[in-house]
Amino acid sequence: MKKTILIFGAACLLAVSGVYAENKTTNELNGTTINVKNLEINSFCKAILKGDIETVKKLIELGEDVNQKSLGMTPAMFAARYNKAEILELLIQNGANLSTKNDKGYTAKKLAKLSKATEALAVLEGHNI
Repeated sequence: MKKTILIFGAACLLAVSGVYAENKTTNELNGTTINVKNLEINSFCKAILKGDIETVKKLIELGEDVNQKSLGMTPAMFAARYNKAEILELLIQNGANLSTKNDKGYTAKKLAKLSKATEALAVLEGHNI
């Protein structure tokens, strides 16, 4: 009986210690504090990459910001870069700012050119961009 109680107590201590584990968002390197960024793409841009136009439409209807950057790129940049022409057209119709630049100074049109996304480039040129 005593052995069972000791084993149970040890298991409880291990379980409780796991609950108090911290999820740090900063790291220290040589005395310098470094903020750790979340490097995950947002759900809206994931839907664009997958070509899921129905989800993109629904998210826009629910108020998704068509100019909100994810990983330094706007949704229109993702659509242009990955040749999602129909989604790019939808974003433009809903107010996507096509003159915005990413961290490297590229616009949606420049990304479409670099990636040889001909359909997306045709959409952009059709809007005189």
